[in-house]
Amino acid sequence: MLHPRLAGRYAKSLIDLALERNELAQVHRDTLFLQSVCKQSPEFVNLLRSPVVNAYKKESILTAITKGNISEMTLEFCKLLIRKGRESVLPEIISAFIEQYNKVKEIHIVKLTTAQPPSEALKQEIIKKIEAETPIRNIELQVEVNEELIGGFVLEFDGNLVDASVLRDLRDIQKQFRDNIYVRNIR
Repeated sequence: MLHPRLAGRYAKSLIDLALERNELAQVHRDTLFLQSVCKQSPEFVNLLRSPVVNAYKKESILTAITKGNISEMTLEFCKLLIRKGRESVLPEIISAFIEQYNKVKEIHIVKLTTAQPPSEALKQEIIKKIEAETPIRNIELQVEVNEELIGGFVLEFDGNLVDASVLRDLRDIQKQFRDNIYVRNIR
């Protein structure tokens, strides 16, 4: 993030406004939609950051892209960002909003990385195990596939990392051979 404080302040303002108007769930859906647009279209993000394109054109493009997909309040917030010259920070504001929303709703993001896509039963088992072993509730599981792990899994949550992958085991064995801990050092 290039502007974390700025993004955090605008996200906080949007959360406060959404809470005041009792539209927090809708605004959260809107920000998820905007986040997917930003991730799928780097051209859109480049347009927002472009100093060459004027504010009126950016506003009309944003309105055309989001028509019928986001609420009026979220659209007006985005237009306000454009009028204030802060549209380049929109992707960061969206990310900050989602983080703050998760804090308000006490949702914990747990990232699971496996070598192959896990089954739904395995996902539920992992969630139950985390809830049993930690005080964490309201878990949102984000699954990522990384074939380099070979097998096992890597679990990240609340600053904790559980690496039970075959790749880690192989690296540990490689380190043991490199350090040659089984042969005494001769001086």
